[in-house]
Amino acid sequence: MRVVRQVVGAVAALVLLAGCGSDDDGDASGPPPTEADGAAAVSTHESEGTTYLVDGDGRALYLWVADTGSESTCSGACAGAWPPLLTEGDPKAEDDAEQGALGTAARADGGTQVTYDGHPLYYYVEDEGESVAGQGSDGFGAKWWLVDPSGDAITTDVGGGTDPGGGGY
Repeated sequence: MRVVRQVVGAVAALVLLAGCGSDDDGDASGPPPTEADGAAAVSTHESEGTTYLVDGDGRALYLWVADTGSESTCSGACAGAWPPLLTEGDPKAEDDAEQGALGTAARADGGTQVTYDGHPLYYYVEDEGESVAGQGSDGFGAKWWLVDPSGDAITTDVGGGTDPGGGGY
């Protein structure tokens, strides 16, 4: 009987977790996608001659100039607009992303955020598909930039963005 309760509990947990993902209408504010083992994937995408970091599903990743170390200073409303890339294991590099540049940092809310070359990584909730609408935003008092595979901020316009230097909250 104990084994049956454990199996039922495990199935219930899986059903609950499945329901916590993004909703069917494509709302970008859902939790970031991760691989089956809970480890985030960081990959690269090229647009108009510029290569930048994306998650395993091709969604753009940003750094925030206000973060001066590997710990995030974006929380509350900031993290609502710029959700952190979270992981439940060691993040994995794909394509031109460098495994040695990946790391993690504990967040004040208890999550584990992926870092790249010491920069915490974030999504922008308004990005859909290959959009990079957050590029150049000054939301929450500092610039948000895409990240190149060497870990540097990309401070130029990249195809698919909107109004570099503006936007944000």
